[in-house]
Amino acid sequence: MTKALKKAFEAVSHLPEREQDELAAAILEELAADERWEAAFAQSQGALERLADEALAEHRVGRTKALDPDAL
Repeated sequence: MTKALKKAFEAVSHLPEREQDELAAAILEELAADERWEAAFAQSQGALERLADEALAEHRVGRTKALDPDAL
């Protein structure tokens, strides 16, 4: 455990039990959301490769134009 995490847990330990539980639930949900995102991203690699190939093919035949950030 890092020093920063230990410091955070020490600070949280002084909160009322209800607030500790709410914070713990929020942290666990965030970790679960990260795991879901990682799984979805891993499963999308084939689709992302196809989209990249399609974009490159369109660029090669001149169907793209340079991005002008000032025109956004």
